Amino acid sequence: MTTLSRIIILTTLSLFLTLISCSSDDDGTTVPEPSSIKTAAELNAYLDEVAKSTDVPGFAISVVKGNSIVYQESFGYANIQNQVAYTNTTVNSIASISKTFVGAAVAKAIEQGHFTLETDINDLLPISVTNPKQPEGVIKIKHLVTHTSGLLDRPEVYLAYNYHILPGENINTAGAGILMNEIGIEQREANSLEDFLAAYFLEDGDLYSLDNFADTAPGSTWAYSNLATGLTGYIIETVTGQSFDEYVKENILMPLQMNASTYSIEEVNTSEMATRYINEGSPLPLYSNDSYPEGSIHTTNEDMGNFLLDMVNGIKGESSLLFSEEAYEMLFDPQLADGLVPLDFAENHGLFWYFKDGKAIHGGNSFGVSTHLEIEQNGASGFIFISNMDASFSGNTQNYLAVQEKVSKAIQEYLAAN
Repeated sequence: MTTLSRIIILTTLSLFLTLISCSSDDDGTTVPEPSSIKTAAELNAYLDEVAKSTDVPGFAISVVKGNSIVYQESFGYANIQNQVAYTNTTVNSIASISKTFVGAAVAKAIEQGHFTLETDINDLLPISVTNPKQPEGVIKIKHLVTHTSGLLDRPEVYLAYNYHILPGENINTAGAGILMNEIGIEQREANSLEDFLAAYFLEDGDLYSLDNFADTAPGSTWAYSNLATGLTGYIIETVTGQSFDEYVKENILMPLQMNASTYSIEEVNTSEMATRYINEGSPLPLYSNDSYPEGSIHTTNEDMGNFLLDMVNGIKGESSLLFSEEAYEMLFDPQLADGLVPLDFAENHGLFWYFKDGKAIHGGNSFGVSTHLEIEQNGASGFIFISNMDASFSGNTQNYLAVQEKVSKAIQEYLAAN
């Protein structure tokens, strides 16, 4: 497989990791299918066996049913080499599940009167972002939050110029070598969100290309875009006068008492952070990305349990913790015409959340991170899975899918019995 092929897989995998079932008999696991799991003890025993018998280093699970967190446990290792256990207070990034926080920030900003879903983004930005292939097209907030803006990720640029290894990290390791030599990621200081997006979307930018744009009118075609999500975060910065990470902290994390969660890796106690692995023998150095709103929340299982609980309550109209009932409804309302989203991916979109088979879902995938979040659209239940396993660049896709499928089945059996 070529480096570019791996890159494309990595940037698109989060679109379908959480939606494809693994049919391969050779899935790299020896764990039987879950059967008749009725108690927390039985679920613990099964998930512990998953951790011991598969390629996942460590993982954490929170489950909500009704108005309570009914299960919250962690398994395996945050650091394999030092035999550090993965716990409910282990800090792990959650990759693209971070987009659900961008959705919540948009709902909050709308409630505060900064814009509406119908607002032209160029009425908000200090400089104009225009699709050169559709110069008359009006890109609206609703297009950004539903991946229908026509603003595209260019995979080789998105990875090599957006991600960076943190200064001070040891780059003389196998994991660092993979990021640097095969992806092209550099060790450097972060660029500001504004500077990175300007380089990508403005005509005089160093990363500008016609390939950054689709030749389709805004709202007419669906194409998952990390960088359009980053632009959403920058718009919130522009209209509120706060950095996006501070806005999320003040309006989402603090009200939910997610006190160990942050977009800023500088705020993380790295001794409490899960090591991210390409494979068991290749831990990765600490890294971050300039377009951080779309994929860089660092959090714990305990904190994500609080978020999960509020989203479950909010989708059924029983929360006003973050914003009004109407704003929660907007967050989870289908925003697109039927059939616009590819049916093998989802049925429709809310504010970054996507809907399939009666569930509101988001997955996440990055170097050494694989995550999954889903809630029933009727608000009956939901769960989150967080791991420090790589499911893409390492070629572990099928293994991860098998693990996730078995974990999901085990949780559903436990929910059905309780």
